[in-house]
Amino acid sequence: MNKAQLVEAVAEQLGGRKAAAEAVDAVLDTMVRAVVAGDRVSVTGFGTFEKVERSARFARNPQTGERVKVKKTAVPRFRPGQGFKDLVSGSKKLPKEGPSVKKAPKGSLTPGKTGVAATPAAKRAATKRSAAAAAPAATKKTAAKKTATTAAAKKTTATATKKTAAAAKKATTTAAAKKTTATATKKTAAAAKKATTTAAAKKTTATAKKATATAKKTAPAKKTATRKTTARKTSAK
Repeated sequence: MNKAQLVEAVAEQLGGRKAAAEAVDAVLDTMVRAVVAGDRVSVTGFGTFEKVERSARFARNPQTGERVKVKKTAVPRFRPGQGFKDLVSGSKKLPKEGPSVKKAPKGSLTPGKTGVAATPAAKRAATKRSAAAAAPAATKKTAAKKTATTAAAKKTTATATKKTAAAAKKATTTAAAKKTTATATKKTAAAAKKATTTAAAKKTTATAKKATATAKKTAPAKKTATRKTTARKTSAK
């Protein structure tokens, strides 16, 4: 049966080929997109579609026998459900009307076998399926948490870097201000010292000039007195 025949078979149940074609396309597209995204599509009684990762490995070319390396890849996988297996093996009869696979009643192993308690193997299989279904969600949650932690670490690092840069800039500015102040202080002290020296030199010069003037005034008086004394001595003789 190909897709066209499948649509025709569904159209007999839905009453219209267009609606059947749209339904088949919608179901197939939804399943493919879900499996490609890494989700499991599980239809109770029918089977499970899932994405399986295959690691890199070595294989042999069946024609030449040459050993070749196969890259890591992902492939789709279908695992038939127990109801589907029972119908194909003949252990269950295919109903003439209605859905061929149904949800198994609670407490039973396969559809149609009511009142039969689930075996330990079935319980283990159900536990494995539940764990496998929860694994993608847990992985996504862990990835989201890791992303949030990384973003917080980056934000903290950026803040610390900004603080360090601001502190370095402040220290540089303070050092420059201290250096400028010290230079200004030295210049002021040198100017004050120069002014003091100049004032002292001016004062010394003024004192020297005053002493010279006094000496000049005193010298003629002494000369006149000497002349008078000499004249008196001559007259007495």
